[in-house]
Amino acid sequence: MQKSLDRKLAAIHADPTNCREFILADAKDADMAFGIGSPGLAPERAGTNRPFRSLEEYREQMRLITRSGLVDIMLMSASTSEQLTIRERLFDNSPVTPAARANDTTDIHILRGGRIHEAASRPFRSAAIDHIQCGHLDCAPHERTQGANLGLYSMTFNNDVDLDRQSLEQFRLFREEAERKGFRYFLEVFDPNLPGAVAPDKVGGFVNDAIVRALAGVPTAGRPQFLKIAYHGPQAMEELVAYDPHLVVGILGGSAGNTRDAFQLLYDARKYGARVALFGRKINTAEHQVTFVEHLRLIADGHLEPVDAVKSYHGALQKLGIPPRRSLADDLAQQSAATANSYGGTK
Repeated sequence: MQKSLDRKLAAIHADPTNCREFILADAKDADMAFGIGSPGLAPERAGTNRPFRSLEEYREQMRLITRSGLVDIMLMSASTSEQLTIRERLFDNSPVTPAARANDTTDIHILRGGRIHEAASRPFRSAAIDHIQCGHLDCAPHERTQGANLGLYSMTFNNDVDLDRQSLEQFRLFREEAERKGFRYFLEVFDPNLPGAVAPDKVGGFVNDAIVRALAGVPTAGRPQFLKIAYHGPQAMEELVAYDPHLVVGILGGSAGNTRDAFQLLYDARKYGARVALFGRKINTAEHQVTFVEHLRLIADGHLEPVDAVKSYHGALQKLGIPPRRSLADDLAQQSAATANSYGGTK
């Protein structure tokens, strides 16, 4: 079965100015960052010693959303991808593309009581490309199609010559390995995670320039399939999209917020040129994840606007007999569409 991601990327590159295809991803790789709390709270166990969902419950949501066909990409940790992609063959007859987080820089090591994520980001990779592709080291050529063949590579620039050079060096090594092994990737660039690294009003321009500069020396064979960045508003988005129409720009979802926050962010980013959105906590904290993703899909495809989507979502919850966490009025309240500047507030 053809993957919707491949079809949409081909259409975008064929006519980047007029193509309205939009790529939607469920980012369920939070176990690479948040530990026990990654799967989210289990409302039915509130007040107990086990307030969080289990890893298996987290994976079951991935199965349900994948089977719905509403997303184009399911992003997972390498260990979850091994289970769902290699062992269960979940994606074999699905239009959904499996993907795995290919590195985990220190600014996403967010532990209860921990402070590692507050220090300047340092490069680190838990996952090996071979593990993602076939489940073990040194894949034979015919084994490389057994697992996922798309990875998320993340960098954080902090306006520091030594730190940023180290990040770029590791990025180069990853790109070279990925090219040799036929491994595709998309590039996530976080805002600086050190306070004061860049003036607040210049962060959008700083990140745009960092991306363009980092990729200027990278030929087609080593370039990312698309980008994943924080949404910094219309000007920054339009600037980056206009610079190179073939540099497909995607946004990250931001912290949980309310339902209007999620729907408005997607709507605004799409309006100003984004062609990809990757939502993590916004999906994972929804009352009914598949229904929430269904509404994201309707917005991404231009069929609903944010206010109507919030009302429709509440109506769907009522039909399912699921009480909403917030009143309709509270869920319609408009909040900032900008996303936070570090992983602790962005996923």
